[in-house]
Amino acid sequence: MNLIFPENFWWGAATSGPQSEGRFGKEHANLFDYWYDIEPEVFYDQVGPNVASNFYNSFKEDIRLMKEIGLNSVRTSIQWTRLIDDFETASLNKANVDFYNQVIDEFIANGIRPVINLHHFDLPADLYHKYGGWENKHVGDLFVKFAQQCFRLFGDRVIDWFTFNEPMVIVEGEYLHQFHYPNLVDGKKAVQVAYNIQLASAKTIAAFKAINRNPNGKIGIILNLTPAYPASQSVEDLAASEFADLWLNRLFMDASALGAFPDALVERLKKDHVLWEATTEELAIIKNNTIDYLGVNFYHPHRVQAPAVSANSLAVDWLPEKYFDEYEMPGRRMNVDKGWEIYPKAVYDIALDIRDNYENLEWFISENGMGVSREERYLNEAGVIEDDYRIQFIQEHLYWLHKGIEEGSNCFGYHLWTPIDCWSWKNAYRNRYGFISNDIRNQKKTIKKSGHWFKGVADTDVLEMPESLAASLEE
Repeated sequence: MNLIFPENFWWGAATSGPQSEGRFGKEHANLFDYWYDIEPEVFYDQVGPNVASNFYNSFKEDIRLMKEIGLNSVRTSIQWTRLIDDFETASLNKANVDFYNQVIDEFIANGIRPVINLHHFDLPADLYHKYGGWENKHVGDLFVKFAQQCFRLFGDRVIDWFTFNEPMVIVEGEYLHQFHYPNLVDGKKAVQVAYNIQLASAKTIAAFKAINRNPNGKIGIILNLTPAYPASQSVEDLAASEFADLWLNRLFMDASALGAFPDALVERLKKDHVLWEATTEELAIIKNNTIDYLGVNFYHPHRVQAPAVSANSLAVDWLPEKYFDEYEMPGRRMNVDKGWEIYPKAVYDIALDIRDNYENLEWFISENGMGVSREERYLNEAGVIEDDYRIQFIQEHLYWLHKGIEEGSNCFGYHLWTPIDCWSWKNAYRNRYGFISNDIRNQKKTIKKSGHWFKGVADTDVLEMPESLAASLEE
């Protein structure tokens, strides 16, 4: 069966500055640079961000490979620590202004739409040490200064902007679950950081409106939306699912798209004495500066159940998980390398949720992907990685995305994570995600089977879907 996607659909891939560029020519460290410098043993095989996929030196060749696999759009990010020399004044590093100008021009010259994100987990380390990072609203104001420089410098050619990538991962990784530096467990700080990032995003949108150099320019935010499916229809499991959805999805989604935080979440946080400190003026800024469109990152669902222990009896500081436990559904499909459930139908559920509850906002899949280790296992005699598992993964998600579009959801694109195998934070290169492989010993890059396959989809806007696969998805 053939599934036809809308004309001008974004067929692309996503990466980020800190995960692709390397630290060449960069004077300042972000938090991950700093963490690697002080604790390299934390990172898989002790591989850090110093080289990444060498995009700083090889961007012309890399972009040509992206063109070769048919990408018409690519999301990356501008590094605050690369572009700016002084974070208080937002004075510019001229050499890196030139670098980003060249990158943007090279994308455009190759017929690829540059989609630019402004923050991808790469807070300047100096601002954490001096101010506590996102714990301090002043850092949000400094971020706006950085964003203003980006809009002025590149807004004549870049029309697609996003403020933050996955702000909930910053909250969880840095302040709840200890997988990002500084590895704190502090629920009250986590709640304040979530608010401060949302405020910074709204202020950045206001700055964009004031500066926007292009009548077609738009700005949004990238959220990792994860439907929170209840383990059963019991009152307790449904309550757990409701709170998980409020915390994991609706906190940033409601504030970004509708201009206000969910009342039910605010009341719960207030009752627990952890509600963020906010002013009437700040809440008005959030209300009046909603997103033009949305990027959705989706990898896996959440499945939740009522917590084993009553929330009121927990003798610990506040954590959102006091209201829900993770649930391992029997028989679920797993990506065993990454440890994530594979459940493509969630894309359809997300599509209808945006249609029905968020005024049918324009949106796109800004990340979706499958991390697999030791992909050299699948190398054929011609030197090509035969990643049929990735092709099937994409087909399944596109099937459900197409169904959501057919039913009226306003989705305009699909981006795989990632174009070229990139450095993945603590996991370094343990799992590979790209259409294009990267031998990190010599930075040799080779198109995988999935990259050649994707070009056929991108060139035609048609997904050839095996009937047997479609039938199995509907079961």
